[in-house]
Amino acid sequence: EPSLIISTENIEIKDNLSYEEIPVQILDHQVCKFRKKEVALVKVLWRNLFVEEATWETEEYMKKRYPHLFEFGENADKCTNSLLSAL
Repeated sequence: EPSLIISTENIEIKDNLSYEEIPVQILDHQVCKFRKKEVALVKVLWRNLFVEEATWETEEYMKKRYPHLFEFGENADKCTNSLLSAL
C-alpha cells in the first residue's frame, strides 16, 4: 500500500534501530477530572504520522520536554506552518 510508506530521509536511526519521534503541533487541549485531581492533556501531532494517529499526552510532560510547542506569537505560527508544509 503506497500510502503506508514512510520516508526515512530525515529520520535519524540509532544503532539499536530506534528513533525519536518529534512533535510538530498541539492539536487540542483537554482536562481529565478525577475525584481529587485534574490532569491537563494535549493532543500531539507527531512528525511522520497522520492526524488520525495523534496521541494524548500530559501537558506537564510536553511543556518540560518540548516548550517550543507552547510559545505564542507570530514566530511560533511560522515555525508550525513550515513544519506542517514539510510533511
